[in-house]
Amino acid sequence: MELKVINDKGQSSANLKASDELFGREYNEDLVHQLITAYQANARAGNSKQKGRSEIAKSTRKPFKQKGTGRARAGMASSPLWRGGGKIFPNTAEENYTQKVNRKMYRAGYASILSRLVSENRLVVVDSLTVDSPKTKLLAQKIKGLGVDTKLFRLLIITDSIDENLYLSSRNLPNVLVLEANQADPVSLVRFPNVLVTRNAVAKIEEMFA
Repeated sequence: MELKVINDKGQSSANLKASDELFGREYNEDLVHQLITAYQANARAGNSKQKGRSEIAKSTRKPFKQKGTGRARAGMASSPLWRGGGKIFPNTAEENYTQKVNRKMYRAGYASILSRLVSENRLVVVDSLTVDSPKTKLLAQKIKGLGVDTKLFRLLIITDSIDENLYLSSRNLPNVLVLEANQADPVSLVRFPNVLVTRNAVAKIEEMFA
């Protein structure tokens, strides 16, 4: 298939021949959902901690005698049945939330997201995108010249390698994120309604998933 390409002034350029397997496949919603869920779960840290019965700072003395009180028998105040007692199955800091995603599934889900962006005209390929100096105003003007208003829409820029001026210029734009091709993750591709990819970045993505 061919992708429409524009230059940094927003004018049409020569079309780019791209892989049908990567940019022209059918959208698989279930696979994309599984991929996004696994990606977010794998980034989760097990930092929640609850105390078990043995960790509660309470006396191990029997609260009251076994018989004659009319109450249910109790052994110690740290019982999980009591208020302030330990948890039966406490969360630990070593909790593992990772989910396994096969390489074939990851590639298919990634390609499905890219294909959806192309079919909905939300992916724009540009010959190159550079700024002469690290100034936010220069980058904002260039993006506006490409037909994207960052005040209304969020924009993800994917390049083959991050230029320092481009990176520094984008930091003060709250709705713009610049990533290298090997750093573009499925969550970012789904989260941003508009994606701008350089011609060299497309070649790099195809090389990664070849």
